[in-house]
Amino acid sequence: MKRLLFLLSLAAILHAGSAWPEEAARGVRLAKADTSSQGSRWAALNPRRLKLRSASALVVDRAGNLIYAKEPDKARPIASITKLMTAMVTLDAGLPMKERITITKADRDLLRLTGSRLKYGATLSREQLLRLALMASENRAASALARSYPGGRKAFVRAMNRKARALGMKHSHFVDPAGLDARNVASARDVATMVRAAREYPLIRQATTTRTATVYPYKGRGPLRFGNTNRLLRNKAWHIRLSKTGYINEAGRCLTMETEFAGKPVIIVLLNSFGKLTPFGDSNRIRKWIEHGSSS
Repeated sequence: MKRLLFLLSLAAILHAGSAWPEEAARGVRLAKADTSSQGSRWAALNPRRLKLRSASALVVDRAGNLIYAKEPDKARPIASITKLMTAMVTLDAGLPMKERITITKADRDLLRLTGSRLKYGATLSREQLLRLALMASENRAASALARSYPGGRKAFVRAMNRKARALGMKHSHFVDPAGLDARNVASARDVATMVRAAREYPLIRQATTTRTATVYPYKGRGPLRFGNTNRLLRNKAWHIRLSKTGYINEAGRCLTMETEFAGKPVIIVLLNSFGKLTPFGDSNRIRKWIEHGSSS
């Protein structure tokens, strides 16, 4: 009798589209059932068959239906995913995108002492700097965008946090425009919110999905060629509409993108992945799970 009652309870849970009990205990959830055929499709997926190595993960469709979640509301360092917010604040300001900006010592990274191919004296337009910050995750480009903002870097960071609050990013905080500071944090759910906002900017969509770019930052010298940090853009099987990677020690490997499966737009957020290739491996596992019901 007890076994029969257990099976009836379990069937009711599955019918409602709720998470499996043991998965919910680990912070893994599946979509709530809705009345649409697409929502029903997501609800039919079994989250126990998706094995991800990222500490936080979120998969949602464009309608906001939750497909998969693993610790989606835990605030974590997001590293260079920060640059999506940097780009939105820059574009919101309506500054002249053709204005030439020169890299100075004020743009160097004094926190982690990372290098850059944009040496002091390199001069590019604001649009070019924004593109390099997004596609190649160029830290000095992001720094120069904040420095040249009305009121300077402090005003820029304040604008980043205002934008986050306006978007409803409840677990987010920004202290620098490049994501080098581990105090730049957001939850996976917040990152998905940021992606939904960022996709409304054509320049951000275009820049984050550009594979390579060539610029001429030095007068009388040859070009510099930059590549996109998302290696999945080189895979023709992927149809990526927006993407951003990130990495610092405290954040691990991070990746967010809007892509599509069977013609349906899907947002993926992966935070704190251990290993350089893990976010890309997890992305492929998500794809296999959605298309075939298993990530193995």
